[in-house]
Amino acid sequence: MVNEFWFEAENINCYKNGYKVVKDLNLKLKYSENVILMGPNGSGKSSLIDLINRNIYPVLGNDVILKLFSKDLINLWELRKRISTVNSEIKNRVHPYLKVFDLIVSGLYGKYCHIPKITERDISVAEDLISKMNLANLSQKYFSYLSDGEKQIALIARALINNPEILILDEPIANLDYKSKFYVIDKINELSNLNTNILCITHDITMITKIYDRVILLKNRKIIADGCQEEILNSKNINDLFNINIELIEYKGKWNIYQ
Repeated sequence: MVNEFWFEAENINCYKNGYKVVKDLNLKLKYSENVILMGPNGSGKSSLIDLINRNIYPVLGNDVILKLFSKDLINLWELRKRISTVNSEIKNRVHPYLKVFDLIVSGLYGKYCHIPKITERDISVAEDLISKMNLANLSQKYFSYLSDGEKQIALIARALINNPEILILDEPIANLDYKSKFYVIDKINELSNLNTNILCITHDITMITKIYDRVILLKNRKIIADGCQEEILNSKNINDLFNINIELIEYKGKWNIYQ
């Protein structure tokens, strides 16, 4: 029987510099779902990404289970092929005068620079992805000439060039203006056509759209709610999550908060 979960964690605790950054984690993530994990700053969202990417390891115990793609131990090279992560610091690695097309191709080589000798296959794969993501208008632009939203989408395209099974988006609309924010959200919604499952990490309620099958709320390094949007997204849960007093309203498939 094929396992339906790509990530399985039971009784997981992790420490970083003597501080418990993952607390009693019990979580399973399916291949068949797009998941959004939401929580305030300091809730442990980044530590969960570190755990998935094997940047931190759990405290061992008889009742501790941690599996990725059904494996207790996984080669990091295999992991990098099957999971791609996009976070805000990646843009600092990109040369300002690297064209978007070359940036996307660089993902095939695990680099962030111009690749001097690329193959016909490289070109074909990049052009196919650019077409599927409707990025032809950006492909010949220099990275520094892009808006912040366009930079984010270019980096997501680079992450997708190797056709990963899981795409992790770490705060994809953080620090963006409204125009860039909605551009990124719309482009991410289109990714549902590319057969890559998304795990999106955010503190912004506007990031949640219809493509997400499951919403997980994280507070003080613990999961406080987990389920479909209809079950989880309500004023009480969001108020508990952020220690605020608001009203949560859905309008035309998008969520907003009102005081």
